[in-house]
Amino acid sequence: MVAIEVPEVDYTEYSNRQLVAVPLAILAIALLILGGWYLATGAPADLGVEFTGGAELRLSVNESADFEPGTPAARGTLEDPETFSVEPSSIQYVPGDETYVVTFRPDAPPDGSGESGDFGSVAGEARDVGFTVDAQDRVSASFGSGVQTQALGGLLVAFLGMSVLVFAMFRTFVPSIAVVLSAFSDLVIPVAVMNLLGIDMTLGTVAALLMIIGYSVDSDILLNNSVLRRTGGFYESVSRAMRTGVTMTITSIAAMAVMAVVATVFGVDLLRDIGIILAVGLCADLMNTYLLNVSLLRWYKFEGVSDR
Repeated sequence: MVAIEVPEVDYTEYSNRQLVAVPLAILAIALLILGGWYLATGAPADLGVEFTGGAELRLSVNESADFEPGTPAARGTLEDPETFSVEPSSIQYVPGDETYVVTFRPDAPPDGSGESGDFGSVAGEARDVGFTVDAQDRVSASFGSGVQTQALGGLLVAFLGMSVLVFAMFRTFVPSIAVVLSAFSDLVIPVAVMNLLGIDMTLGTVAALLMIIGYSVDSDILLNNSVLRRTGGFYESVSRAMRTGVTMTITSIAAMAVMAVVATVFGVDLLRDIGIILAVGLCADLMNTYLLNVSLLRWYKFEGVSDR
């Protein structure tokens, strides 16, 4: 078993402003990305079919086709503008099943129809070019909007519940707001990266963001408890928390990275996306916990209003 050596960090070499500069700068960039995305699309992230409505076809290559599944010819056929009267929003190949998952958004009308959401012909069009329709699913725009409200509302409730719990535990403003601010940054940064990588906001990615809240609170509370409630000097307490917290987080990052790679190889896009989001969120958590949170706790202990 490989042991993870956590290096000792001499925080006395850095001022509080130096410690917070990097995490706050990255948070500001992430917020600018989300703001720009909202102005351009009307949402802070690209929304999947579950939230926008639309249709999804699962296709396999039939025996009469003159191409094999997984080949450029098969994908090129699906990407050909003349194949479907409705432009697909995404085409994903699943190697294990040798199938293609083709999704259509409701705001992509068939050519010349002028009406959005008419997906009745796409299954027949897929059969015409050599594919078999194994499954077909459709989500109305109104239902997708309701699912979106419930999912994002659940995310907000989880974050607010976490904030209330943290304030109830520490009952002091600065240590509590340090945990909440770190968790907020841990959520915003992965969403910004999702936009840059083209990962849609789906029920699966919302679940990953909920898991990030749990990871973030775990590491931040570990640090705060070590500094505020255990014996020893400030830097000794931070070092003690880092030995446990950094080890746990790096182990989790490695696990998520492996999951993302394996899922990419086998074409399981949802697991790949969850692995990427969690790995990014955990990296952000390392930065926010041991730079942003430590700087706020140090200010609170030595320059703020706490008892020294």
